[in-house]
Amino acid sequence: MSADEIVAQFPSLTLSDVHTALAYYFDHIAEIQAEMQEERRIVEESRRNNPSLLDAKLRPALLDEAP
Repeated sequence: MSADEIVAQFPSLTLSDVHTALAYYFDHIAEIQAEMQEERRIVEESRRNNPSLLDAKLRPALLDEAP
């Protein structure tokens, strides 16, 4: 998606806003990617430690339907 397309999709942003955000991203790629990876790790750990109550309720029904 180009900067112009981003502005078209999000009219509250200016072209300058988009270019500023992109410049920040390109200046800090490693830190941003490391933070995103850490956030994914936290989410996965949370999912392992706090299973979904809905999944727990649906799983027996799904297993009963399996061929």
